Amino acid sequence: MLPRAVLVERPTEYRQLLARHGTREQARFFLAQRDLELAEVEERHLRYEETRTRVLAAVPADWRRATVDRAELDRFLFGPDDVVVVLGQDGLVANVAKYLDGQPVVGLDPDPGRNPGLLVPHPPDALADLCADLLAGRDRSEQRTMVQARLDDGQRLLALNEIFLGHRTHQSARYVLDVGDAQERHSSSGLIVTTGTGATGWAASINAARGERLALPAPTDERLAWFVREAWAGPATGASLTAGLLAARDELTATCQLDEGGVVFGDGIEDDRLTLDWAQRVRIGVADRRLRLLV
Repeated sequence: MLPRAVLVERPTEYRQLLARHGTREQARFFLAQRDLELAEVEERHLRYEETRTRVLAAVPADWRRATVDRAELDRFLFGPDDVVVVLGQDGLVANVAKYLDGQPVVGLDPDPGRNPGLLVPHPPDALADLCADLLAGRDRSEQRTMVQARLDDGQRLLALNEIFLGHRTHQSARYVLDVGDAQERHSSSGLIVTTGTGATGWAASINAARGERLALPAPTDERLAWFVREAWAGPATGASLTAGLLAARDELTATCQLDEGGVVFGDGIEDDRLTLDWAQRVRIGVADRRLRLLV
């Protein structure tokens, strides 16, 4: 069976404004109240639509096609023969990664210069050549390491960048952290476990604020880095076990000590989360899946 090209996208700022305000004039009025112009937002939208048209036209004519919005990813069924075409920001690749199992991902940057381009390294016009390479068996892809969290009731969550464990409102979270032979009871604003891909984002900011920085892993490195945010050393809590690296087969364990509000989520998608109850354990380590990113 020939591949199916699945275009993954998110609404443009213009479409989001229309969805919120109903009409173009209402959107213009809303922006004008904040000394902003609709013309710039509308121009970016039109450029995106032109790019989108070119991208769809570049898909081989005999391939099947589908499109999915970011908000619908958790309800979309990806097939084993899909070629996932992400048109948007780098974060959109992270959003879709957790729902894939080995399908090749083509990251296209619709607006070069506005995105870092780490996960969307290709210009849109490169899609035709990339599809031809795949059909010819020329697989130029990176296997990006992912991170997983497993609850003691069997639930699992995957992420490409990082996993966050803490309170859903980001207030102080209480848990017992076990890493190797070390254990410490924490009250902190959360625990971050990052991959090498995520090491350029949230984790980079946390690491930069530390006095003694960690050497963060590379995107294909089968190691993880972990950080405790704002650990508070109190009568019953410590602040010495706050950062480190996990080898490929190692895990850390966090045991929840919150009556309510405990959550685990990945890549900043708070709506797609696992809920933690008192005394529930979470094991976090390298996932058995990889993101197959065409480079």
